[in-house]
This record gives sequence, structure tokens and C-alpha cells, in this order.
Amino acid sequence: MLRREFGQKIYRRGRLLALSGAGGVLAGLSATLFLYGLKWATDYREAHPMVLFGLPLAGLLIGWAYYLYGKDITAGNNLIIDEIHQPSKVISFRMAPFIFVGTVATHFFGGSAGREGTAVQMGASLSDQLTHFFKVTPQERKVLLAAGAGAGFGAAIGAPFAGALFGMEMNYIGRFKVFALIESLAASFFGYWTTLLLSAPHTDYAPFSGSEMSLKVFLYVALAGVLFGILARVFVKSTHLAEGLFRKVKFPPFKPFLGGLLLLALYALEGSYRYDGLGLDVIQRSLLSPSSFLDPLYKAFFTVLTVSTGFKGGEFIPMVFMGATLGSALSLWIPASLSLLSSVGFASVFGAASKTPLACTVMAMEIFGWRLGPFALVSCFVAYFVSGSKGIYSSQKSKP
Repeated sequence: MLRREFGQKIYRRGRLLALSGAGGVLAGLSATLFLYGLKWATDYREAHPMVLFGLPLAGLLIGWAYYLYGKDITAGNNLIIDEIHQPSKVISFRMAPFIFVGTVATHFFGGSAGREGTAVQMGASLSDQLTHFFKVTPQERKVLLAAGAGAGFGAAIGAPFAGALFGMEMNYIGRFKVFALIESLAASFFGYWTTLLLSAPHTDYAPFSGSEMSLKVFLYVALAGVLFGILARVFVKSTHLAEGLFRKVKFPPFKPFLGGLLLLALYALEGSYRYDGLGLDVIQRSLLSPSSFLDPLYKAFFTVLTVSTGFKGGEFIPMVFMGATLGSALSLWIPASLSLLSSVGFASVFGAASKTPLACTVMAMEIFGWRLGPFALVSCFVAYFVSGSKGIYSSQKSKP
């Protein structure tokens, strides 16, 4: 009897591990297609800047599509977190193609949004489709959702260890609940290897050049972390405030249409057009030469307007933009190296706003090198504590 029960337990665990790996492959495939789509959209927009004038119409079409056919998936990452907390209904397959097309369209026409949030939704929703073909328990479904979400994140950014942690850490504020570590690692690495096999266009960043490990340097990093946390807090509060204001628009498809008109006018007023789209070139430059303090402020403003009105894409890359450029600008005032401050800023603002400081610490090490680890740990956790009790995901549960 004991031998049979042990064998059944091993079988169930192996089966769940295999399903997690399959979900990771689906996340990697969708992330690869998505990264190629974003590259095409960005390259075309930069070569033909007049497409910016289509932003209001694109917003109207995105809003209309979600209004007619996507009401059950419009909550995005919050829906995934809700289902992890309390599994009830399989996420509609529509989430993956809807968020894919909506995000590519947002970037094609110049919305200031991200991409990893989209990869998280695709990874989780595609992984959840496996439950249509294999009988799983509610607990197993929670594992598949968390593993798929993390695999999407890790595949898109090229950081599989961080992806595995992100899928678990994003569900709670103030505590890290390990409930699917092996499955999450399997899904995240299968997703990442899939992107490598298909030569997905990941973004390369200048590696961390190293810094003296002294108490003084750690204090400077902690000071920068305070400022990163304040920026994250302002961004989160501004986003929730703007979402509340735009809820007053009675007909939902008009929200992104209005947002597109405002973005178009304000881009022209600002004049540089450096804050539309992802802004990867600005991020890369910030790691090599000092940025202006206006860069994180403008990016925050345009991103709040983009995501709060219903455009798609998420906040990850915009917050990476904010953190890297703020750290780069701080290097003119804080006596620590530009490479150090911009690299830890890259991870800290998003880690604070998403309440995932551990995953973002590991992400910083995977992207910039393991020597950044102690500094990223200090900066991410200081920013996390300073940023307050609310994050960008309203469905996260707080520590009791």
C-alpha cells in the first residue's frame, strides 16, 4: 500500500512537472513571436513616424475589441493572480491573441507601454489551456498558472531564474510563498531555451563594470534605492488615480481613443518623441552616459496616460526606463559609478512597484552579471519598503 501511494505521488509530481515544461514551451513560442512582432512594429514606426497619427484610431479599435469580445480577460495580470489565489474558471484562450495584437498595435502606433506584462498573460493563459486536455486539481492548476506566468516573464526578458521567482512572488505583498519552485524552474527554463532555439531578438545591455564593495558604496546604493522607491510609489498612485478618472468615461472604447488624442498632442508639445514605444535605445544609452532627470518623469507621465486609458503592453519596460535613467542621472550627484546606479535602478523601480524585489534582484544579476547581486539586493529591497503597501497589481494579497 505504501509503495503504491509513493508511486502515485511520484507519477503525479512527474506529470505536473511535464505539464509545466509544456507550458514553458508554449510561453517561449509565444514570447518569441511577440518579440519579433514588437521589433517589426518599432522598426516600422521609427522609419515612418507619421503612423503616430493613427494612435487614437488604434486605441478605439483596441477598446472596441475588448468591449465586444474581451470583457472576461480585460483584467489581465490581475485575473491571473485572482485565479492563482482561488482557481475557479479556466482563463479564456482569447487572452493570448488579444493581448498579443493589442500590444503590437499599441507599439506600432507609438503608445508608451511595455512588453513583459503581455508575455506574462500569454504564458499563463496558454499554460492554463492544458487543463482542457489533462485532468488537474485546483492546486495543480495554481502551479501551472504561476509557472506559465513566470515562464512568460523570463522568456521575454531573457532571465529564466528571475522568471521562476516572479511567477510565485507576484501573488503576495510582504511575503514570498514558495509553492511551485521545481515546476516554475522547469517552465521558465523550457521557455527561455525555446526563445534561444528560435533566435528571439532579446535586448542586450551593457554589463555591470564592477564597483568597490564598501560600506560607503552600499549606503550610496541605499540612498538611490530610497529615490527609486519614491518614484515607484508616485507611479503606482498616479496610475490608480488616472484609472479612476478615466472610468468616468461611460463608453469604454472611448477611453483609449481619448488617451490616443492626448498622447498625440502631448508628444508634439514635448517635441523629442523619445518617450513613445519601448524606449530601449534610451535605456541602453543611460547605462553608458548620464541621463537627464526629465527622462524618468516624462516616461512615467506618458506611460500612466497610456496604460490607464486601456492601451496594452504593461509597465515593465517603462519602469526599467524610469529606473535606469533616474540612476544614470543620480550618478552626477551621488558619488557612485554610473554603471552601478543605472543598473540597480533598472531593476529597483519595477521590483518596488510590482512587489517582486527578490525576482528583480535575480533579474539584475542575470542581465548585468552576478557581481551586481549584493548592490541590487540592497537597492531593490530599500525601494520596495519605501514604495508603500500598494503595487501595480491590485489583486495581490497583503501579508496578514
